[in-house]
Amino acid sequence: MGCGFFKLWSQGKLDGIPIPEFDSEEGKAAILESEGAYECLKGAHEEKLVYINFVPNTTLAPNAVDQAFVVDAWIAGLFDLDVPKYLVSAASTVEQLGGPLIAKLILPSPPLTPTDVVGVLQNRGWEAAIVKQSQ
Repeated sequence: MGCGFFKLWSQGKLDGIPIPEFDSEEGKAAILESEGAYECLKGAHEEKLVYINFVPNTTLAPNAVDQAFVVDAWIAGLFDLDVPKYLVSAASTVEQLGGPLIAKLILPSPPLTPTDVVGVLQNRGWEAAIVKQSQ
């Protein structure tokens, strides 16, 4: 785990977060054993912004050409983490690595409603109506 977060974490540089009781190789092995993905990125940090992702079960794929830090905020709830503390730690990591102080929050799209579907069909020239189950 050569990521900047783990390096800062293992050196005790993230306020309020105890140093891990495992090294980077043990961490990598645990990720792979739990069928997680381990990304090994090459080159220097050249991130232009930080994505804070709230879309459940979704992680943005790394892009070597258009680099960005990615924080999967949704995972904090999955592991019952303190969400504000998790996000502050992520922000601290970006700051300590000299990253950009520019963030884009990615929110889940609202689910389609029957009214949305009717509108799409009507815009295509269809006749469409919502009918209740009892009718």
